[in-house]
Amino acid sequence: MHEQPRRLPKAGQMRSYTAGVVRTLTEQHRLPLDYSVASLHIVDFVVDGLRRDQPEKTQVAETLFGLGAYVGEVIVRRTHAEWVDLRDDEGRLFRQPVGIRMSTGRVWNPLGRVVNRFLVGPEESIHGFFLLVQAPERRSHDTP
Repeated sequence: MHEQPRRLPKAGQMRSYTAGVVRTLTEQHRLPLDYSVASLHIVDFVVDGLRRDQPEKTQVAETLFGLGAYVGEVIVRRTHAEWVDLRDDEGRLFRQPVGIRMSTGRVWNPLGRVVNRFLVGPEESIHGFFLLVQAPERRSHDTP
């Protein structure tokens, strides 16, 4: 995986796209990607490994997209979120075609967060992103 996927998946295709990414990464690299919150630490580790050789983002764009899809799918499975096709203005803002919408209505960009981890480094924790995303979601579903 070295470049942006030729045809970017739509929201309705993200679950199957992510399953293919997980299959490839677990078979080729023996990564324990099990859709758990703890597995997001593995994503942080993999992105940091990609950064080590300082490639151009375009050289690893497909891998970053796949890892972002995985992060999004973990959030979808662990919270009350769903994949959504972004409106034109959201897509321009996020620089991605899809995102996740929480039951609160808030839209998040897990694909872009993985790119940020690649560009910025450990300050952009993927595991920390999950904690940030799910915190307001958890509060909105708590009963007094």
